[in-house]
Amino acid sequence: MGRIIAIANQKGGVGKTTTSINLSACLAEAGKKVLVVDLDPQGNTTSGLGVDKNRIDRTVYEMMLGEFELSECIIPDLFDHLDLVPSNVNLSGAEIELIGIDKKEYILKSALAEIRDKYEFIIIDCPPSLNMLTVNAMTAADTVLVPIQCEYYALEGLSQLIHTINLVKKRLNPSLDMEGVVFTMYDARTNLSLQVVENVKNNLRQNVYKTIIPRNVRLAEAPSHGLPINVYDSKSSGAESYRLLAQEVIEHQMEKMPEAKTTKRKLWKK
Repeated sequence: MGRIIAIANQKGGVGKTTTSINLSACLAEAGKKVLVVDLDPQGNTTSGLGVDKNRIDRTVYEMMLGEFELSECIIPDLFDHLDLVPSNVNLSGAEIELIGIDKKEYILKSALAEIRDKYEFIIIDCPPSLNMLTVNAMTAADTVLVPIQCEYYALEGLSQLIHTINLVKKRLNPSLDMEGVVFTMYDARTNLSLQVVENVKNNLRQNVYKTIIPRNVRLAEAPSHGLPINVYDSKSSGAESYRLLAQEVIEHQMEKMPEAKTTKRKLWKK
């Protein structure tokens, strides 16, 4: 059964979509079967994986309205082992159109239940807000991964996000856990980045991933080419960092599921 990870932070510009794209791609590169669900109306994960979001008519929006099954909306094999449920601006109307729908918080959970056995990881890119779409993602997910930018206001809004996670856990998804925090846009040349990392570690009682994602020009360029960083520039520091993050996520999976340790294998090709 696939492990479902929602990538969420209501602050924009923290590397949430970048993490969704590149963590998924590096998990797939490691031989894991991965499904990415773009739940953001901006559709940046969709375009960042090379799909023209304006030319598709079977998206997560149509699935949520019941027009198509989730399996009918999947774009298979964008890259080896990597499938996508795309999104576009139409999704911005879902919140209003689903008013009055019974159990609307469980739409995504029910849809994913039909196909999750086909995947080892399902990564959900949430919108930069704590709305019904984000609640749907958290209701469906096993864990929530929170990217935090290395900037002065890093902790701003994080308590609200954790409150939402706890509320969803209490009322909708008792098995939901905090996957952890990953630092993004780290600039080793500044004292501020180091101070932010230390501040968050000292004040946040959550799992903090060892891997820190650097501020990297090639990482910023990759989405405009519709490629994940491990394909766009395999030897860049951004690619190496997301490979390390993927390895940590896989190891975390193994800790929770000891039977996954049956064989030791090389995680990716050099």
